[in-house]
Amino acid sequence: MAKDYFAGDSRSNRERMLAGDFYIAEDPDNARLSRRATQLSDLYHRAYVTNEDESQHFLEELIGDLGEGAYVKPPLFVDYGENITIGARTFINFNLTALDVAAITIGEDCQIGPNVQLLTPLHPIAPGPRRDKLEAAKPIVIGDNVWLGGGVIVCPGVSIGENSVIGAGSVVAKDIPANAVAVGSPARVIRRIGEAA
Repeated sequence: MAKDYFAGDSRSNRERMLAGDFYIAEDPDNARLSRRATQLSDLYHRAYVTNEDESQHFLEELIGDLGEGAYVKPPLFVDYGENITIGARTFINFNLTALDVAAITIGEDCQIGPNVQLLTPLHPIAPGPRRDKLEAAKPIVIGDNVWLGGGVIVCPGVSIGENSVIGAGSVVAKDIPANAVAVGSPARVIRRIGEAA
């Protein structure tokens, strides 16, 4: 039987989630909002196939803050959508998975390759609490003019500084400073970016 992790805490699981604290995913509001996000993602994809211009309103309804000129190729997979900010003129290629249990902020003029994963959820290392389905989340921040190559995975709580480039297939588990090129698993900075091409 699961331990009572929330004795004396009158908040709902959704309130705990939004505060960045451990919670259990069994929450009717979370379930409703997640289902809505799945439906809007599907409607966006279907509409995009038949009429790209008419599909945009589904994306605007799904994403919490969608900057002017931002372009997202479906399919797109999110937990809620409402916790995502996409800056102006950012381009996102096919198959973005953005698990926005916590906020995901993508800056302006970014280039996001196909099959990128932005993962805010985390789970306890200890087996008991993990078995009891505890989870939490930490926000992800991607600065302006960042390029994430195809298949990049960004882990919970990571910030990537402006103008940085993350090589395809990298796993970003720690913050990356501005104006850096980082590659690998885990990603590490291999050089700084100057003004020259």
